[in-house]
Amino acid sequence: MILLFFQFLMLGSVMAQPAAVKKASQSVFTLTTFGADGSIIGSTHGVFVGQNGEAIAMWHPFEGAQKAVVVDAKGKSHEVDAMLGVSELYDICQFRIKDKEGVALPLVTSSAPASAVYMVDYDLKKPVIKRITPQSSEKFMSQNNYYLFNDVDVSNTDLGSPIVNEQGQLLGIMQRHKNGGQAFSADARLISSFSLSGLSLNDNSLKATGIRTALPNNEEQATLMLMLAGQQADSARYEAYVDEYLQKFPTSTEGYKAQAGCYMAMRQLAKANDVYTTEVKRVTKKDEAYYDYAQAVYRAAAFKIDTTYTAWNFQRAMELAQEAERVNPLPIYKHLQAQIVYVQGDYQKALAMFTELQKTDLGKNGEVFYEAAQCKTQLKAPQAEITQLLDAAVNAQSGTGAAPYVLARAQYYDNIGEYRTAFKDYLAYDTLMNYNASPEFYYAKFKCEQKIRQYQLALNDIAHAIVLNRMEPTYYAEMAGLQLQLKQLNEAVRTCAMGLQLTQEYPDLFIIMGIAQCELKGTENIQAGLANLQKAQALGDPRAADLIAKYKK
Repeated sequence: MILLFFQFLMLGSVMAQPAAVKKASQSVFTLTTFGADGSIIGSTHGVFVGQNGEAIAMWHPFEGAQKAVVVDAKGKSHEVDAMLGVSELYDICQFRIKDKEGVALPLVTSSAPASAVYMVDYDLKKPVIKRITPQSSEKFMSQNNYYLFNDVDVSNTDLGSPIVNEQGQLLGIMQRHKNGGQAFSADARLISSFSLSGLSLNDNSLKATGIRTALPNNEEQATLMLMLAGQQADSARYEAYVDEYLQKFPTSTEGYKAQAGCYMAMRQLAKANDVYTTEVKRVTKKDEAYYDYAQAVYRAAAFKIDTTYTAWNFQRAMELAQEAERVNPLPIYKHLQAQIVYVQGDYQKALAMFTELQKTDLGKNGEVFYEAAQCKTQLKAPQAEITQLLDAAVNAQSGTGAAPYVLARAQYYDNIGEYRTAFKDYLAYDTLMNYNASPEFYYAKFKCEQKIRQYQLALNDIAHAIVLNRMEPTYYAEMAGLQLQLKQLNEAVRTCAMGLQLTQEYPDLFIIMGIAQCELKGTENIQAGLANLQKAQALGDPRAADLIAKYKK
């Protein structure tokens, strides 16, 4: 009789619960996370806490995972879409499922610690609900409660299960450290401290999982995250960000521009056109929408992205740019029209338009002066008129903003044979770029320095170009050629040898190496040199035959 009495009491502790506690079982789910190869990383429980599929669970099963799936109380499967926040310290995270379903469990409203709680397990037919007493509790982050439990009351199959009070409000989830230890529960209200920004994409904690971070709710921060996501190599993930951005901010231009950009990258201009047509209809700032549309059409026509899609041409780009100006007469819209006129070959008309734009706020930047100089060049205007505009482009702004125009002026002087003047601008540009310009720049500077016989500087710059792009054989050939000219024969041979490690199909390298070896004299060197000259001849180099005849004597 006594045994039966105690069994009855134990049954009561499991079965007799308030209706609100029983209802909490509708919010519980199982969670399984998977690695890139499909293997299971972790398996636990969790609970829905929001009306749009927001949920919480322990964090550590997500570490290293590339995918996660939850199965709700009705047995329906949902893929995890994005992470909303994480606390590594308290091993808890918030995320959202893709179809945004799930019965939300309300968070506790009182900061007073509970003396007894209910642990709600997961079961499709009859969830087990146990009333347990915390071993102890303490405060963290001022108002939040941290509960410790007697391990006798908690099994590993209970982990992730929600802990609720008599009102069915969520206190937390049952937790245990991934390496073992005493069971605990951190206050579920901790998730209210989670906050996403544009830079959350680079957060080390969130980067520990392969599941993407959700976009922030703030439009400016979401735009920043969208931009950062676009710089990453994962195109499928970027498309997910674009889709989410369009859902969150349907009247903003950025999402449509990003989506259209994806289609343009795939040369699907008809789909990009549909996106821009939708943008014009939906966004608040119509002028920006027309401008985005016009720019895309202009670029597609200028770079001949898909000549079979004839609906996108310069005339269409002009119509759209004019429509943007009609809605809001900003100089930037007239500027695009001038660029379209220029690319169509009407340089005189374009010059007049760029000149007029120099009187607007655009005149605070060098671009319209540079473009006017380009028009003058095409019209074969006197050099003094062209350099005057290039000087104006450089002087329109200070610091690094002037760098593109300093380089343009250097290239102009280089092209007309004023190499020493060009050299000064090359030096100025290098300084503005903090000596971190492109390999193409250092190659151009090298060529200019050769012409003014600044050979040591030229060698330094072509070496810099090689460091920046070790896979370009031309740089090795150019460096070796100058070394040969300066009678640095051994150095020329070594440089050619490095270049030939990249390719055996570059005759200049064999020619220069062959000459350098023959000039080093000695039977062994001459034989090696002739062998390299013969390789150049086999590649069809017309110089090789005369050189072979010369060094065979």
